[in-house]
Amino acid sequence: MELYNELIRETEALLPDTVRRWDYVPAAAWEDAGSSELVLLRDAAYELGGGGKDAVHYTCVTTSRELVEKDEILLWGPDLKELRADAPYARIALLRVGDIESDDGDDTAAYNAIKDMEFVKYHVFPRGYMLRISTESHREQVRVGRQALKKGIDFRRVGCDFIRQYKKNPNVLAVKLLFITAPQAPYAALTACARRTADITRALCGILEGMPTDCSACHLKPICDEVEGMKDLHFGQNRMA
Repeated sequence: MELYNELIRETEALLPDTVRRWDYVPAAAWEDAGSSELVLLRDAAYELGGGGKDAVHYTCVTTSRELVEKDEILLWGPDLKELRADAPYARIALLRVGDIESDDGDDTAAYNAIKDMEFVKYHVFPRGYMLRISTESHREQVRVGRQALKKGIDFRRVGCDFIRQYKKNPNVLAVKLLFITAPQAPYAALTACARRTADITRALCGILEGMPTDCSACHLKPICDEVEGMKDLHFGQNRMA
């Protein structure tokens, strides 16, 4: 599954060299509440993506060890304990997977596996870290509780919780989790990447539903032209029909 590889490279090229890195340590994961937890505004220290600030999230899947070598958390910008007010925010999950394509060439299994991995974001509930996700606008906003800050919550431990949940899926071999709070980060460009990620997944879904192969009449032609392997996948799927 290499459809997202160029987007992964573009994402990393957008970000500066100054970054903090932590390896995934399961025992370091922040406590997960197990279900959605309400953090009231009066109990919050600040919001990531709050106050009209940028907030972006997306997930890219690859089989490339070069792009996602190991489980790790990366941070550009201030950590949770270093913030004092609402801040811009991005969380990007890069997932290395095994062979999720079926032997008979039917890519339905691959599409379903991708969607299952994307849905993990709806099942991570770090205590004192209330997520609000909008799929349509590609926003992920977080309300951080004051008590959680006092207890030592940080991106390393929150990241370990996310990775722990992703790796419950047997298809996920490694997770590279990017957190961004730097004020000058290229959030508009990252939002554009999020839209293209959604476009690729939507095009894959359309191909599996049996879209016609008349490229001149297809509204997804720009995506197929841009994404290496998408056109081959489209016509290969059509030959199976």
